[in-house]
Amino acid sequence: MTMNRRQLLLTTPALSAALLGGCAALPPKVPEGLAAGEQRAWELEGQRFWVWLPREYAQRSARWPLVVFLHGSGERGTDLEKVKVHGPPMQVAHGLAYPAILVSPQLEDGQQWDPERLHRLLGALKARLHIDPQRCVGTGLSLGGYGMWQWACTYPRDLAAIAPVCGFGDVRRVAAMRDVPVRGYHGDQDKNVPLAPHVACVEALRAAGGKASLTIYPGVGHDAWTPAYNDPELLPWLLAQRQTGR
Repeated sequence: MTMNRRQLLLTTPALSAALLGGCAALPPKVPEGLAAGEQRAWELEGQRFWVWLPREYAQRSARWPLVVFLHGSGERGTDLEKVKVHGPPMQVAHGLAYPAILVSPQLEDGQQWDPERLHRLLGALKARLHIDPQRCVGTGLSLGGYGMWQWACTYPRDLAAIAPVCGFGDVRRVAAMRDVPVRGYHGDQDKNVPLAPHVACVEALRAAGGKASLTIYPGVGHDAWTPAYNDPELLPWLLAQRQTGR
């Protein structure tokens, strides 16, 4: 008797699983407009941003961690090149082979980071890129640091960890993100964004049962991002974080 493919799959579960597993293990395709090993401009959900895909993106089937970077107030506008002046997108522009998918959106003039928009953007990215949903993390500086705290408080299941730099959140809300580890940075001479509220957020998160650290740079003003993003332990820490049981 000759069996068709559907009958074969139904009558041989082991073979069916092997075939389906083989299909699932195929390396992902690079979406149109992007390129592995390059930082390219892209747009989703009405938001413009830079996307870096690792050079091996289309060569392996394993899903990639995602790092979302939020810039500060000075990089708002319509010139996407401004987003590359600090932090991870600058490092990639200078030749760093970032070992994760890096997404760096841009705010319009006068706007603040909105957790709702970031949540929608994350969903759109997961639907289109080969992202490990348990390894989505975020970092941001100044206004972007504040945005990271707000995002994690509003949608604590979105992010496995955050690394805010010279930015703080609402101390009354941080208990909601007790399962989101934090690695913060701040200069003790910052006249633009005071240190004390950042310390208060970290202490409140610890009191709520969360894990949080804050590196304070003596004699450093608002530019805590230069030493922070040169911290050799920051990126390995971010990429080591995973959501568990939530």
